[in-house]
Amino acid sequence: MVSEQAQSTECGMQSEFEKLLVNSFDAARPGELIKGTVTVVERDYITVDIGYKSEGQIPASQFADREGKINVATGDTVEVLMLAPENEDGEIVLSKDRAEQLKTWMRLEDAYEKTEKVTGFVVQKVKGGLQVDVGVPAFLPGSQIDIRPQRNLGKFVGEDMEFRILKISRERGNIVLSRRIVLEQERDSLKKDTIRQLDEGVVMEGVVKNVTDYGAFIDLGGIDGLLHITDMSWGRVNHPREILQVGQTVPVVVLKYDRQHERVSLGMKQLNNNPWETVGEKYQPGSTVKGNVVTLTDYGAFVKLEEGIEGLIHVSEMSWNKKVRHPSKLLSIGDEIEAVILDVNPESQRISLGLKQLTQNPWDVLASEFPVGSRLVGKVRSIMDFGIFVNVKDDIDGLVHVSDFSWTKKVRNPKEVQEMFKKGDEIEAVVLEIDPANERLSLGIKQLQPDIWETVPQRYPTGARVKGVVSSITDFGVFVELEEGVEGLIHISQLGLERGEDIHEKFTVGAEIEAEVTNVDREERRISLSSKVTKAKKKREDYSQYMEESSGAVTFGDLLQQQLGGGKDGE
Repeated sequence: MVSEQAQSTECGMQSEFEKLLVNSFDAARPGELIKGTVTVVERDYITVDIGYKSEGQIPASQFADREGKINVATGDTVEVLMLAPENEDGEIVLSKDRAEQLKTWMRLEDAYEKTEKVTGFVVQKVKGGLQVDVGVPAFLPGSQIDIRPQRNLGKFVGEDMEFRILKISRERGNIVLSRRIVLEQERDSLKKDTIRQLDEGVVMEGVVKNVTDYGAFIDLGGIDGLLHITDMSWGRVNHPREILQVGQTVPVVVLKYDRQHERVSLGMKQLNNNPWETVGEKYQPGSTVKGNVVTLTDYGAFVKLEEGIEGLIHVSEMSWNKKVRHPSKLLSIGDEIEAVILDVNPESQRISLGLKQLTQNPWDVLASEFPVGSRLVGKVRSIMDFGIFVNVKDDIDGLVHVSDFSWTKKVRNPKEVQEMFKKGDEIEAVVLEIDPANERLSLGIKQLQPDIWETVPQRYPTGARVKGVVSSITDFGVFVELEEGVEGLIHISQLGLERGEDIHEKFTVGAEIEAEVTNVDREERRISLSSKVTKAKKKREDYSQYMEESSGAVTFGDLLQQQLGGGKDGE
């Protein structure tokens, strides 16, 4: 009896349990989310009990994370989606992936209705924009990526960002996102707070947003300010990129704020004291300083002496005797060097430095070693139309001008210089002048020999009768070589030409001619001659001789004839 009653009770309980299971199962339909318990974890499948007459098997891959690790254990409660009450084998069909997708769509639709932000991972660049993973694939148009147009969309790939949903359609599986709206909202919120703080003299922190040739735009929080290149440092800044990079956070001070147009001018150097205010006390002309070469230009090298203070070594102050065509021939950027302060001008923020002043001026040494009038030997360094440069010592060249080649020979054609000297020839010269201040050395070759013109006035006095050879004939007269290097000119008016006679027919080069010295100009190295006076004197001498030989036995006709003849010679 008892056994029958117990059996009856047991059967009743079993039927009630089965009834509950059926009711539980009937409460869930295909396409709905159901909570279940993990009963078995295998390599390929995870078994889940949802309280139905049979358990469901779900591929283990649906429980794996991005690294492929299975993140579930026996006894865990999971949400799954029923796809079908049973399959061909009579097993219930469940999916965890589909459950997650359904939850994701529900979450995204809720965010869309409430205009809330969603977080997503930028997967890849696609046509027209970017593909974003927000739990399901979504599209981010290029125009919605940032407040400002972005050319390089690839730089956003791999980033986690916040977005607003512009469009969503579960049926079409379509979601369109916007990051721009999120940024604009954040900017507007930050802008209100920033504007409340903005005022001239306020120190703030900002992020470098963009760098240009003339400065950088700093995001102060919803509003941008311009940091001009001249306000970045008290020292030289060749380009803003030398000290600023996009994304860098920097402290700045507000120099000027235009509330009406929302324009902000910023400064960085103003955060520190102007070092040029005390530069006159720290740097005195004549003292030696150390620094690093920071910039090389065609005209010199800039040396950093301290933060914000630079000095310029002009190319003319780099060497005493070398012509420095470019500072890079002697210096390189980064070199640590010593220099001498030549001049300090705090008002114009300039310090002039010298490199050559570290050593003794070789021109001063040269003046004591080779005083004016001394002789030296050097090699011809270069040949010019106006003279030759002779290397004396230590890259110091002296000039021998064409006028100092010879006392007697005049160089009328530049080609004659090339014929007289060759590069590398060793020559002797006399020091004529040394100008250390202008670094000039004048030499002479002719001064090695005495000037023959010093004795010309004594050797060719006025009235002396001389003989020479015609060296050249011109329309205005005849040049006569009296000796080597000494010429005299017989002007056409002093040639005694008869009427109609042609000077070029009357005289020939090389012919011997006799004349009288009428003038000697030693300074101009000029001798004036006259053959007309010589002829007249010769006739008078001939007449006197004739009279002496006649001893007074002269007839009236002889005297008349002689008188007529003498008159003709005098014409």
